Amino acid sequence: MPATTGGTNGWRLTLRKFASTGEPWNPDPWLWLFHVAGGGRLPIINYSGGTEISGGILMSNILTPLKPCAFAGPLPGLAVDVVDERGNPVRGQVGELVIRQPWIGMTRGFWKDPQRYLETYWSRFPDVWVHGDWAAIDADGLWYILGRSDDTIKIAGKRLGPAEVESVLVSHPAVSEAAAIGVPDEIKGEALVCFCVLKPGHAPDDALRAELKKCAVEALGKAFAPREVKFVSDLPKTRNSKVMRRVIRAAFLGQDVGDVSSLENVGAVDEVRRAMSPGLGLA
Repeated sequence: MPATTGGTNGWRLTLRKFASTGEPWNPDPWLWLFHVAGGGRLPIINYSGGTEISGGILMSNILTPLKPCAFAGPLPGLAVDVVDERGNPVRGQVGELVIRQPWIGMTRGFWKDPQRYLETYWSRFPDVWVHGDWAAIDADGLWYILGRSDDTIKIAGKRLGPAEVESVLVSHPAVSEAAAIGVPDEIKGEALVCFCVLKPGHAPDDALRAELKKCAVEALGKAFAPREVKFVSDLPKTRNSKVMRRVIRAAFLGQDVGDVSSLENVGAVDEVRRAMSPGLGLA
């Protein structure tokens, strides 16, 4: 962004677009960026891929219509699709994000561990590369990434994506960030536990905790009522701002969190550990 002396709104005049990558969007922050920071006129160029594919999978552009949180479609040259649990293409519903044909930046394998590479990306469906993200394509042909498929929470036989819960929580005026995980439950299989980072000026008290639980029930249904809502000052994230729910879950359950060298804020893991509830640890 070039420097400007055009007054308080001068910097906006120098911007042409926003670029966005990393953690999937929630609607409220997306709309805030578009309407408040961008004045309702700057496109948000959504871009998502990964180191393991040497670039992007989905992206937006400045030529076609936008919707909150959406991508215009796959990058040129990539045979991307969304499939159900049997590998069949699906539209208008959540499925696995896959690539059906080789591409120029394709990963050839893991260093000294070729079998692990095949099991991670190629074992679900014949000759199909599975990225590991939930995705969807709507009736207008716009694409959405909805979080990691291995982060899925299964409560009483029903699947719930963390992003569905987190979107509800961050829509509350007191919450700036949220993460949702599933923890073992003897009756439901898993129960919902939520971690919230509050905006300045809001107290982490029982009244707010009850209010957030109520918001989740009203939006998602009584079956998805959070067992617990925990308040933390930060969430464990990678350097490109992806929330590490796997690390949060392991720390909360008292398990080994594994390699955290990619985190930009390792101290957030210790804060999650301190929030651990008695009796939940499985280590």
